Formats: sequence, structure tokens, C-alpha cells
Amino acid sequence: MTRVGPTVEQSVAPDGGTARWWSLPRSVDRRVIWLAWASFVVEVVLIGTGGLVRLTASGLGCPTWPKCTAESLVSTPEMGIHGVIEFGNRLLTFVLVVVAIAAFLAVVRMRRTRPELFWLAFAQGVAIPVQAVIGGLSVLTNLNPFVVGLHFVVSATLVAITATMVYRAMRGPRTADRLVPGWYRGVVSGTVAAVAVTVLVGILTTGSGPHAGADEAVDGGRLHRTGFDPALMEHLHAIPAYALFALTLVLVVGAVRLRLPSTWALLLLVVEFVQIAVGLTQARTGLPVGLVGTHMVLAGLLVGAVTVVVLSTRGTAGRQAAREPLHA
Repeated sequence: MTRVGPTVEQSVAPDGGTARWWSLPRSVDRRVIWLAWASFVVEVVLIGTGGLVRLTASGLGCPTWPKCTAESLVSTPEMGIHGVIEFGNRLLTFVLVVVAIAAFLAVVRMRRTRPELFWLAFAQGVAIPVQAVIGGLSVLTNLNPFVVGLHFVVSATLVAITATMVYRAMRGPRTADRLVPGWYRGVVSGTVAAVAVTVLVGILTTGSGPHAGADEAVDGGRLHRTGFDPALMEHLHAIPAYALFALTLVLVVGAVRLRLPSTWALLLLVVEFVQIAVGLTQARTGLPVGLVGTHMVLAGLLVGAVTVVVLSTRGTAGRQAAREPLHA
């Protein structure tokens, strides 16, 4: 491994040349960064497609699991568009599996030099089958809202894991340096708690509303809801959301006053502003599926943004990226 300047790390082949594209990286290069980004993007897209399944009443498009029907692994023409949408979402999981395996292989030789990347990639890989089983349980329980909600919690956790992968791949491992004062870290911790509460109450709100994920007449099954008053849940959901917005304003103003980098806090504020605007609009327009789906994707981006805000409060060893092209 050679260093170009004080903050740039380059992949080097055993013979001293630049690593070729087919060799497993020994240090972070463009392949690692690309795969980290691909992991993050696919996780967010899966939230969107999962929302599409639910909002188009396709949650039981494949009425069983792991097969689509008792006789067929894939959807059949008789199942119509609902079967296509549900099975398509299941297929996208295999895309994630391929990306996760590639990401793990890209960092497997860095277990000692970059252990945080190794374990993040490992955690993502382990979580995928867990997520698949929870998705299967949601089908087998006729879309029980608490099981479906747990499905979203795991997805949000995976977004946080992959966002951390991207940040660490691009910025380097964490150091002991603390870049912000104690009170600012306290506000960051409060912001994380507010995000967690907002997302969890949002899950319960969705599980109380009209979008159950399927037609209640499907196979004579009975679709469950939480039993909570949807209108009350909407108001309860707004409380931590506004608290989150206020805390993020404190982060932005504090960063400006302390002359700290404010990029990530501003990004978080923008995501929250759009999220609140979409949330208010959907509540006042009868929860149209397009806005509800957008709200779900924004929730994933919210988790990713607050993850990076937390990571940015500690020092890093420098940008980890190869400047030299990978030779074919």
C-alpha cells in the first residue's frame, strides 16, 4: 500500500503496480466506493418497491412464501398485476443479494486494515435473509401491520448500515478526534432519538390507516390493522416530527455559529422539510398512494441523513479512494 499525499490511499498490486479490476482490493478504491453506494441505493429502492407493493394492494399478490403460490415459484398470469408487482419486489431482493456479496468480497481482504468496512458489509449480508424471513411472515400472517412494520424497521436499519459504509469508504475510518463540543453532541443524540420515534410512530400510523396492502377479499383472508385511531395517530406522529425539525435547526445554527461544517445538517433539514410538506399534503388529500409512497422513501433518506450527521461529529483518517485507473 502506498500513500499519495497525506489523505489518499491507493490500491497496489503485489508487483507494485496498480491493482487490476478483477483482483480483490487490498485497500479502498473506486470499486469499494461504487459498491457501497450501490448497497445504499438498492436499500432505498427496496423501501420504494415495498411501498408500491403495499399501496397497490399487492401485498398478497403472492399468497404464500417462499413460493409465489403453492404450485409455482413465480407469479402466474391468473394472479394478474398484483402477482407481478409482489414477485417483482421479491426478485429485487436477489439484486440486493448480488450487490451485498460483491460489497463483502470487495472488503474481505481488508479485515485487518479496515475492519469497520468488513463488519458493515457482513452485517448487511446477515440482515438480508432476516429481512426475507420477516417478509415471508408478513404474507403468512395476512399482512399483520406489526410484522409489516418490523419489515420496515429492518429496512431502515439496513439504510443506516449502508449509509455508514458509504461514509467510511469515502472519508476513512473513525479517529478519536471529536469535532464538536459536548452540547452539540447532545443535540445530535436528541435528533437521533427524535428520528427513531418519528419513524416508529409513523409505522404505527400507517398500520392504522386505509392502506392495508391488499384487498380484504383475497383468498378470504382477514387483513389486520393496529386498531388505533388513524386521526389520533397522525397527530401523535406530528409531535416528534416537529421536535426533530426544531432540533435540526439548532444543529444548523450551531454549526454556523461554531464555524463547523454544516453540509450534513443542512441535508438533514432539507429532507425533513420535504418530508413534512409531503406528510401534511397527504393527510389533507386523503392519503393518495403516490404521496404515501414518497413519504416512505423519504423516511429511508431521513435515516440515512441522520446517520451521516452522527458520523460527521467524529474525526476521520482521510478520504480513502484510489486516484489511479484500474487497468484491464
